[in-house]
Amino acid sequence: MARGSTRPTSRDVAQAAGVSQAAVSLVLGDKWRGRVSKTTAQRVREAARDLGYRPNLAARNLRLGRTRTVLLVVPALTTEFFAGVYTGAARVAAEHGFGVVLYPSPEGVGPARDPFASAQAALDGVIASSMAADALTAIRGDQLPLVMLDSDPAGSLGAATVNLDIADGVRQIAEHLLSLGHRRFLHLAADVPSWTFEVRARELASRLREVPGTSIRTARAPISIEGAVTATESALSLPGPRPTALVCDDDKLAAGAYKAIRRLGLRVPDDVSVTGLDDLALATAIDPELTTVRLDAELFGERGMRALLAVMEGRPPEAGDIPVTLVVRGSTAPPGLP
Repeated sequence: MARGSTRPTSRDVAQAAGVSQAAVSLVLGDKWRGRVSKTTAQRVREAARDLGYRPNLAARNLRLGRTRTVLLVVPALTTEFFAGVYTGAARVAAEHGFGVVLYPSPEGVGPARDPFASAQAALDGVIASSMAADALTAIRGDQLPLVMLDSDPAGSLGAATVNLDIADGVRQIAEHLLSLGHRRFLHLAADVPSWTFEVRARELASRLREVPGTSIRTARAPISIEGAVTATESALSLPGPRPTALVCDDDKLAAGAYKAIRRLGLRVPDDVSVTGLDDLALATAIDPELTTVRLDAELFGERGMRALLAVMEGRPPEAGDIPVTLVVRGSTAPPGLP
């Protein structure tokens, strides 16, 4: 074939690799395992890449009756976390010939308009964050193969759930602060009706109850800098002994808490230790850098997509929550004098 004269075909790839067109279809359709050798599969991929061959997905999808398209439903993209989830999901999807359409719920949480005239006609499956679960009603996503992220396995709408080990992350934060000597806690809780935030509150309260002499207040705030400033100022201005440790449901709330603490003439961590949860870029942009729990967003997306592929193929998805890691930085220290 004269390079650049016409679009390369599977026949051209087969000739270049020295195999049949059927072998090319098996390899590029990711159905080669157990049918052609690993060496042959690699030779086909290299030939396709060298020729610039791209399968005619439209024709293949018409034959299969599938669009090979997955919808990822997330809250509004106000931080990079869900961008990371998309990156991980899209990477695994591409390896299997699928595309991922990102659908951020316009209001962040709650119902959203249907982006498709018929989701069932346009999609092969859905991956959805529990924080945007209400959007599933609008897109009729619960009628398709569905994997839920950050969702209660006991009450999930999905055929599978994929979770980060948020409970362990909260336990790591509590252990760290308790080991520093803190006993008076303020929990700055996200004012969002979602299972993942219920887990944070439950685990923190449960761990602190085990230690005599501890106390905990709770202040709720929307996930915004302004909301966190208002809630933190109010909570730290209440009468009685001031909390010495402020546990925030995410890094954005922690950034707002920093502002409130400084407005009150206090210092982090001298007067109040602060923790977050996410390990966003924001965590190292504020001063002092934030002690937080690192969540692997890309691995979260990868596991979500692998679970959906398993559901669509009738296989059990990988079990077990994704581990999380406490990252200790400059925002936590032993409590100062009362």
